[in-house]
Amino acid sequence: MTRKIVSHEADVSERHLAQLETGEGNISIVLLRRIAMALNVSLVELFTPEMEEPREKQLIRRYLEHLPAHRLEEVAGRLMRDFGDQEEARRMRIALIGLRGAGKSTLGLRLAKEMGVPFVELDRDVEKDAGMPLDEIFSLYGQSGYRRIEKRALERVLQEHDRAVISVGGGVVSEKDTYDHLLSNCYTIWVKAGPEEHMSRVMAQGDFRAMADNDEAMEDLRRILEAREPLYRKADLHFDTSRESAEESFMKLKQALESRRD
Repeated sequence: MTRKIVSHEADVSERHLAQLETGEGNISIVLLRRIAMALNVSLVELFTPEMEEPREKQLIRRYLEHLPAHRLEEVAGRLMRDFGDQEEARRMRIALIGLRGAGKSTLGLRLAKEMGVPFVELDRDVEKDAGMPLDEIFSLYGQSGYRRIEKRALERVLQEHDRAVISVGGGVVSEKDTYDHLLSNCYTIWVKAGPEEHMSRVMAQGDFRAMADNDEAMEDLRRILEAREPLYRKADLHFDTSRESAEESFMKLKQALESRRD
């Protein structure tokens, strides 16, 4: 940019800019901020000695500067997961998350067999640790009690298995500490489907509890999916099984995982 253009964009006189460039000017922080905005750089960059830096690094820094505060935690977590020292170990464990009926158990079991690693359904480990079925756990301890047992079960499973495929209940995303621990230690895949398919698949398995005494079950399911979607999107891979057979979904999942390795 010419001095004249900078002067116009920053609303600072050319004479003042000339004095500033030679180190003779006396300028306020307000005018410096205007100049920085005109040059499309931060105030910090304005004072940083010029040095060769990859364009990609500059783009990343500028992107982060304009990112809303509530997204920074998500970005930081993603960078640590994808580029941290433990990334190779993390990818040895694959965790499937999502609501019932998406196909987690079917895909997880086949994927584990293909990889030659254990398949773990976390709900079964929760039942084993509690010594009772899930329904009784919720009845006796409530949602918060179940989440505490789930967290302990997940920590134990991760300690016991360096390599595994793990199917995790869809509600894990509502417990921040547990979900963050899962994201940090597993390559996480959100297995999803349309609300109607979720419901029909669960009922095909002989489970009609979702529809019992609840004419608004489908609307409730849509609301749950909508509320949890921002959390599910933190997963490394989003995988849709809608309108596909188990075989088609499995082949597509294999291809997706292989392309990520490349």
